[in-house]
Amino acid sequence: MEVMSESRPITKVITDPQTTPEIRERLEKVLLIRDFAVTALKLPDNDSYRIYADIGRPYVVWNVVAAAEFSLEPKQWCFPVAGCVSYRGYFKQKDAENLASNLQKENYDIDLYGVQAYSTLNWFNDPVLNTFISSSDARLAGLIFHELAHQLIYINGDTSFNEAFAMTVQIEGVRRWFQQMGTPDEWQRFLEHQVQGEIFQNYLRTTHNQLEALYHKDLPSDQMRTEKKRLISEAIADFEELKSSAQLDHRFDQWMSRGLNNARLAGIATYRELIPGFQIVLRQCQGDLSCFYIQVKKLGKLSRAERLSQLK
Repeated sequence: MEVMSESRPITKVITDPQTTPEIRERLEKVLLIRDFAVTALKLPDNDSYRIYADIGRPYVVWNVVAAAEFSLEPKQWCFPVAGCVSYRGYFKQKDAENLASNLQKENYDIDLYGVQAYSTLNWFNDPVLNTFISSSDARLAGLIFHELAHQLIYINGDTSFNEAFAMTVQIEGVRRWFQQMGTPDEWQRFLEHQVQGEIFQNYLRTTHNQLEALYHKDLPSDQMRTEKKRLISEAIADFEELKSSAQLDHRFDQWMSRGLNNARLAGIATYRELIPGFQIVLRQCQGDLSCFYIQVKKLGKLSRAERLSQLK
């Protein structure tokens, strides 16, 4: 209710003399992106991302991900509307910190992070927020496409499916946006960012797999704890080597500054592993997004195990 009470139509914010030139320029770009989402990507045509709110803080929510000391399976939380998800979100940072502290006392590995945007799954009109309005064009467009994709298709209790689908729409949407805008240089920079992102994801997957193999061993807890610490230390050294060999630049330093643990690695695996499967479905539809959405909805009607098997 606080977020919604701060929201005003973007058209009114643009004409408000109190609006800074920088915010006005970004909001004008948002309206172009929003119309493109409907006409070119066939995403929902509603008032979401046609309103703006300055909530006076850098993040709109804070999420907590938790995983047991010797497990890479994230703890699940279940809700009446959203179903079961592998994180718990709070509007107040202190509430998230309290939960994280309590879970740490139970020997959970924790990841606590701020989130710049989220979707209410079409229950409300989602606003553009000050938390992400100053992002690059690629990130701004991608975020809007991503959140609108959640409004279009969302399967209760299957975070990996939902996020991989939305990421697929985001990547394809950004590609088409830059193609229409005639800005190949920006698309090239986006691709370079994606390449580095994939290198980083592969690095994290390798660490994930090494820890997963360790946790399947029948070892005493003390020995397991020692081996876990060793693998994580080696992984951090591997990250520094990737940077020194110029395979990665410094854009991932902030992410790595919070360290590596089971919760952080579980979250990464959740969001990425199914994207190639969705991209194949899109290619089978010859890039026709209406066809793609129909096929994804069909997958969503299968059991979780069946759709996971098909996508892999």
